Amino acid sequence: MTIDLIRRQAYCLLIGMLLPIVSGGAWADTAGDQLAQRVYERPKGKDSVAASTMTLTEEGRAPRVRRLISYRLEKKPGEASTLIRFSEPADINGTGLLTVDYSNAETGQWIYLPALGRVRRISASRKGGRFVNSEYFYEDLRERKPSQDLHRILGHETFNGIQCELLESIPADPGNSIYLKRVSWIDPNSLLALRIDFYEKSETQASKRWAVRKMNKIQGYWTVLDSAMTDMATGNHTRLTIEKILYDRKLPASLFTTQTLEDEDAEDEYRP
Repeated sequence: MTIDLIRRQAYCLLIGMLLPIVSGGAWADTAGDQLAQRVYERPKGKDSVAASTMTLTEEGRAPRVRRLISYRLEKKPGEASTLIRFSEPADINGTGLLTVDYSNAETGQWIYLPALGRVRRISASRKGGRFVNSEYFYEDLRERKPSQDLHRILGHETFNGIQCELLESIPADPGNSIYLKRVSWIDPNSLLALRIDFYEKSETQASKRWAVRKMNKIQGYWTVLDSAMTDMATGNHTRLTIEKILYDRKLPASLFTTQTLEDEDAEDEYRP
């Protein structure tokens, strides 16, 4: 056997070892892709409006309670818009966030701060910024399309008494997410994620955990009514509790514009 032949064989062996690591097709699996697609396409209604309470709990200080209204509209398949407006307490009253997830996987986000009196666009570089000092990043408030990630099934695990499918997802383009990966506990019945572990800086240690505390069927749609996002290092968490939600209200597309975002009273007639 010649030296060149030995080198070629060694090179082929090395490539064969590395290929599964660098190839998305080898890492991902069809079952994972299909599950991610089913979760994304689960029935959510044409639109919805919800009155919620956000409670921020941090070590060493009393919980801070905020009230907000959120509106969601699916304009067309793959394109959804969300408007969040805070009403209490006084120091955050009127603050709003508009998120538009386009069908091409691009996302636009704009925030309105009454103190500034103007709308400001959230740049892509700030997707890891904390939304109103909560444990939610701006990226967490976007609808991530299955095509933006590579998926695979890790197995099954029980969460809150429900046998879930474990879905691991990594960004197809590392530059389009603040996270290295996400692991989701998917309820096969409701197709809701009951828990999501977010890995921001380490692939072995989750930095944040989102978990469902309560869910129910409202107007025929499975709905998360109580959930919390927890910082795994500090234990600080942000709890979101839906007090009232209504689906299929025929919300107008004009509600989801920067002009409406800047007008704190524009959506009053659509509040639940």
